[in-house]
Amino acid sequence: MILYGLASCDTCRKARKALLHADFVDVRSDGVPRDVLAAAQDRFGDRLLNTRSTTWRGLPEAERARPPLDLIADHPTLMKRPLIVDGSRMVLGWDKAAQAEMGVV
Repeated sequence: MILYGLASCDTCRKARKALLHADFVDVRSDGVPRDVLAAAQDRFGDRLLNTRSTTWRGLPEAERARPPLDLIADHPTLMKRPLIVDGSRMVLGWDKAAQAEMGVV
């Protein structure tokens, strides 16, 4: 199991604490493999892009119009997080539904 997130993100810290056996990848320093991003976009669509982030609000309109995967590749903090990949299963975020899906609740 791999948990993609930010070391400084409170939500990611909560997920890491609950999923002790997960390998953690900091998206800011290590990025997310393009094939994982593509699979996540296929699964989650527009929800993969965090349009409520400070990074998003700081982008000019022309930059926001770029394809989501290109934006996330250039600005990893735009990815909604955490993204948890466990084999073919993917979970996005760490709300109650995500926790239940991961068997934590």
